[in-house]
Amino acid sequence: MIAFFEEDIAFKVPKPRLVKAWLKSVATAEGFLAKQLNYIFCSDEYLLLINQQYLSHDYYTDIITFDNSSEESSELEGDIFVSIDRVTDNAKNMGVDFGAELLRVLVHGVLHLCGYEDTTEALKSEMRAKEDFYIKLYVSTKNS
Repeated sequence: MIAFFEEDIAFKVPKPRLVKAWLKSVATAEGFLAKQLNYIFCSDEYLLLINQQYLSHDYYTDIITFDNSSEESSELEGDIFVSIDRVTDNAKNMGVDFGAELLRVLVHGVLHLCGYEDTTEALKSEMRAKEDFYIKLYVSTKNS
């Protein structure tokens, strides 16, 4: 099950059923079942507090993923916090559509839960390639 929540902002995911189906298909393609994924949309300030409190990081970020899955399980469970302020700014700074950047961040969270990391340039490149692949899959599904 995939659920969307708002914390301190008003935000609705465009085409939520299609997006949820897509995210489930990403998990399945990676060999997992999306058992319980909670996306919590919030502001920069809200996510900064989480970053400081739980990760001891004092900077803004677009996403923080908490993995609640059991070890060695093929069922994904997690809470994925997304700063809509960061997604908006990142889209502007990279010259991409907000919707495309939102998809990138949403799939990024699922990929983290599937075991992908982005702690080095090589791992970031691998994660970006996976994001691009799955975004293309979403676009082809949406347009068919």
